[in-house]
Amino acid sequence: MTGGQHHTSQHPNSGRRKSRELAMQMLFQADIGKQTPEQVRDTFWKAADEVEPEVRGFAEDLFRLAIAHQERIDELIVANSKNWRLERMPAVDRNLMRMAVAEMLGFKATPFPIVLNEALEIARRYSAPESINFLNGLLDTIAHSLIGQ
Repeated sequence: MTGGQHHTSQHPNSGRRKSRELAMQMLFQADIGKQTPEQVRDTFWKAADEVEPEVRGFAEDLFRLAIAHQERIDELIVANSKNWRLERMPAVDRNLMRMAVAEMLGFKATPFPIVLNEALEIARRYSAPESINFLNGLLDTIAHSLIGQ
């Protein structure tokens, strides 16, 4: 995407992808920095690039959901990851999954395949290549376990 494009010409989901990316980064900061959600909110947006209010809003929603449901989300990840311990997973992958599962739990209107695809697109930017299949398989399994709940 070129810097000169006006945001109305972007794909409607591109703002949402940015939100998801930011939410993952906020979760990463909370996790690695051992920071409270309040500490993350205080520092994250000061350091982040300026974003549209709706991009920030959706990122905040995902972050809040992931924090509020972290115990359940982590249980789902561990239960479906063939006994991989969360702390052994790369931090980016762990927090990307938390963000994606939070969206599955909290934004029922977004079809799971879209959540999955968005998470994998972000993983292609931030995760190691060998993580992609792992994340795909794990998120797909979690999505199937949530269908009908």
